[in-house]
Amino acid sequence: MEKVDILAIGAHPDDVELGCAGILLAHRDLGYRIGLLDLTRGELGTRGDAPTRTREAIASAARMGAVFRRQLDLPDGFFREDEASLKAIIREIRDARPAIILANAVRDRHPDHARGAGLVARAAYLSGLPKIITTREDGTNQEPWRPRAVYHYIQDYHVEPDIVVNITPWFAEKIALVQTFRSQFYDPDSRDPATPISGRDFLDFLEARARDLGRPAGYLYAEGLVSARAPGVRDLLALD
Repeated sequence: MEKVDILAIGAHPDDVELGCAGILLAHRDLGYRIGLLDLTRGELGTRGDAPTRTREAIASAARMGAVFRRQLDLPDGFFREDEASLKAIIREIRDARPAIILANAVRDRHPDHARGAGLVARAAYLSGLPKIITTREDGTNQEPWRPRAVYHYIQDYHVEPDIVVNITPWFAEKIALVQTFRSQFYDPDSRDPATPISGRDFLDFLEARARDLGRPAGYLYAEGLVSARAPGVRDLLALD
């Protein structure tokens, strides 16, 4: 797997698109390399199925310009913070060697999101410990690697951000990426059962959320991140 600058991780195949696609698009256009990792294939979703969601995820990653998108195939709804799951994520982190990881919300409506947030944060720390041995597919040992920071994007529940990122130029493209997951989101021709995210009103909610996050900073649209540690800056005048 190729090295990336930002590794965005989600419990389900569309989490990254919903929570931080605008941030990823903005950093892609700054020249940074983006990688994506889905912990599960979202097989318990009311609409669609795992193969469909994987096809949608691959299409979205290609449209985003991601260097790769991988899926761990942990059990949707039932993955746990155990040694096997942690080491599976550690292997991906050590392969990709990201400077920054973007992970699920620390508190949210879907219990997998907070569980995924904790799992990824712990794996990111453990990945830097040299006495934890993980191997590549060819059997050779991986080198330890700890990202500089883990940030958590905001999902369904309102969470006060520590950082907001201007996504105004990329907002339409973000929505297009979300709509790549036709099995999950608004499709007037779908005959699948309605869910809290399948109506047109959910797309309106995404716009309202982005406006709400952007307004205090003077942006039309923004996405927010939560940090476990206080972010530092070298130049106050560089802040918007």
